[in-house]
Amino acid sequence: MNIKLLTILTFCFVLNACGGDDPADFPLLGASCSQLGKNTQLFQIMQKNYLWKDDLPSQVNLASYSNIDDLLNDIKSPRDRFSFTMTEQEYKDRYVNAVFFGYGIGTRSFYNEGKMKVSYVYDHSPADEIGLKRADELIEVNGVAVSDWLARIEAGTATNEDMFGPNQEGVSVDIMWRSPDDSISSAKMSKRSVETNTVFHTQREKVGDSDVGYFVFDSFIDRSKDDVNNALDQLVGVDELIIDLRYNGGGLIRIANQIASQTAWHKVEHKTFVTYQYNSNFRSESLLFDLSGGITRLNLDRVYVLTTQSSCSASELIINSLTPFIDVVTIGEETCGKPAGQQPTQICDQVLFAINFQTVNADGFGDYFDGLPVTCPASDTLVADWGSTQDPLLATAYHHLREGSCPAPVMAAKSLRQQQKRAPLTRDPWLDKLANEH
Repeated sequence: MNIKLLTILTFCFVLNACGGDDPADFPLLGASCSQLGKNTQLFQIMQKNYLWKDDLPSQVNLASYSNIDDLLNDIKSPRDRFSFTMTEQEYKDRYVNAVFFGYGIGTRSFYNEGKMKVSYVYDHSPADEIGLKRADELIEVNGVAVSDWLARIEAGTATNEDMFGPNQEGVSVDIMWRSPDDSISSAKMSKRSVETNTVFHTQREKVGDSDVGYFVFDSFIDRSKDDVNNALDQLVGVDELIIDLRYNGGGLIRIANQIASQTAWHKVEHKTFVTYQYNSNFRSESLLFDLSGGITRLNLDRVYVLTTQSSCSASELIINSLTPFIDVVTIGEETCGKPAGQQPTQICDQVLFAINFQTVNADGFGDYFDGLPVTCPASDTLVADWGSTQDPLLATAYHHLREGSCPAPVMAAKSLRQQQKRAPLTRDPWLDKLANEH
């Protein structure tokens, strides 16, 4: 049996982590695509592979569920914030084909202020073509103030689809936006298939006496191998590296392994990248650092990583796997807290992402369900485009590079965590990411 995993990689078969290649096919006896058949498959899969299988109910009235989402939510462990399902087509579009249908932007809504800002723009998308940039504020959509749209959405009288239109060929919106320099622009954009590049920005510049490389990495999917190589090709010979993972909700473990290996190959060759711990049905298994499709080797003794609570899964794995071998300086906010992975398992026309394993690094550490702490705190505010020194996270990293310390005295770790802590995550950040793309 050849099983491929999601969000962090490898079983007693073959794994891939938070976004595997093709969903595993379980030849279950009597499996069918009736609703009862799908419910039965899900429950059998959970009994066999679910990390917290001992928390599952011993008996379930499978015939009482009209969809597998409700079944999953009812039977999963109270510890589980991350298991979910998506359609087979959604899986193929985002993880395999790296496309979605829309305008090509991610947004963040500030309901208390009645504002919506652009958090990122995909290359060569309709949004990119009209000149939208990170930190631009949308002020009108189809002649209606964004503040009015957000009030209606919060009240439940409108949806994002009402605001931006359905996912159909030819659907357009007229938008008006304000850039960080206070200039106002307007344009029309139309929905179409958008290819989702996984590196948003790459730059290198002198910071103090150091040649510093910086790249913004968005997701660990199949095309990431080439995107990362293209970025690192521009950073050959840098003295320091900053990897921006602030919105990266995870993905293929082999890509996390590639990035970590390319960063510090001279320190990690032949060393343990991660050990997978499964339920009592399977033995633990270790995976070594592996360049895989990586070409450039930066061979650094230190790396900076920019994080928020949306930095999850494979993003956290880069940090945790490198920590035993090189100096890892984290800047921003505590990460999401997902030292666990999922196996994408196909159930008829849906794909199940159930937590199948926990990960630990070469030192045996993997207990960070409350998130990985940061070296220097900084708030992810949308004030400028990628690479600007106005960005608090990047500016803080540059300060630490120059001075060897955080910009302000670091308070006690406990009070720092309390100050930074946002509302607890109730679901996988990947789902929130998809919900805020248009």
